[in-house]
Amino acid sequence: MLERYARDLATLAARGRLRALAPRVGLDFASNDYLALAESPELAAAMSAALARGIPVGAGGSRLLRGNHPEHEALEEDAARFFGAESALYFSAGFTANEALLSTAPQREDLILYDALAHASAHEGMRLARAQNAKFPHNDVSAADEAIRAWREKGGRGKAWIVVESLYSMDGDKAPLDDLFALATKNDAFLLIDEAHATGVYGPGGRGLAASFEGNDNVITLHTCGKAMGVAGGLLCLPRVLRDFMINRCRPFIFATAPSPVLAACVRAALKIIEAGDDRRAELISRIDFAGAELRRLCALESSGSQIQPIIVGSDVRATYLASRMQARGYDIRAIRPPTVPDGSARLRIALTLNTSKEEVARMIAHLGEELARLEP
Repeated sequence: MLERYARDLATLAARGRLRALAPRVGLDFASNDYLALAESPELAAAMSAALARGIPVGAGGSRLLRGNHPEHEALEEDAARFFGAESALYFSAGFTANEALLSTAPQREDLILYDALAHASAHEGMRLARAQNAKFPHNDVSAADEAIRAWREKGGRGKAWIVVESLYSMDGDKAPLDDLFALATKNDAFLLIDEAHATGVYGPGGRGLAASFEGNDNVITLHTCGKAMGVAGGLLCLPRVLRDFMINRCRPFIFATAPSPVLAACVRAALKIIEAGDDRRAELISRIDFAGAELRRLCALESSGSQIQPIIVGSDVRATYLASRMQARGYDIRAIRPPTVPDGSARLRIALTLNTSKEEVARMIAHLGEELARLEP
């Protein structure tokens, strides 16, 4: 009965793609806790205060039953005001929020046009969607424009939905948001911007790279709460009519137990922390710049320009070997392999956070340069 699953795992192992859970060991160069809030005394105090106020740990039901707590609604009001949107809707995870939006809002006659490097959550949402979908080459706005034109010429009559990330999670590069917004406006299209890795780090008050576009009727943003915000969940910021549509039509929202009210209270606290977190952001940007200079000096590698630095080595086996060598030196660095990234682009994904000092960054990059020099072609 279980043989086919065992065969599949054996195939993954033979290709160097078998995954397993591993403990957190060594200096943090793997997490998305960019501002070091996840274990901060500020969020610990917010959790304690919420519990002391009698905020429940569990919601006890879906939002449409008894699970709708005042903390959920207060968070959504705070988030809409903070990010500059008309309204917001809180989900238990960013993955769920992205999947829920794309599986619900685009209609049968619509087209979902997505960047080739869009997150797996977007793909899952598109798989469940009624609308057709098509991809365009990474960050190629002209190709996206041509795809919409070709769809219209073939009789496409609905709305186009352009799906991108503002900062890509595996390459660390940024989307051309000005051009994408102009494209969406020209084509009367929706623009869905996943701000997962930009929220808290970029934009005025940490509002993200799409801050200047928030509040437009054709713009929807996703702000995840488990990365720079240090908590958990995902916030969709969107026009109020779409929020109401999601509440009435979105199965992942209607039939799921509501997120923890205590976590909602902690996210509210995190919003205040990141708004006042210019010093944290400045320190992180300083480390990004420093790491970029060290990568050029010691590894002959160009920086991504963000807190996400890929070290692309090609084969799965090379990536896992290099990760193991860096782990042995005391750094929590993980290998990323297909299907998370395209075939032939297995890599280390190095994340820069405030959990490590500039001295530790320097030491890690020096050791990385030594290991890359030893790596067999």
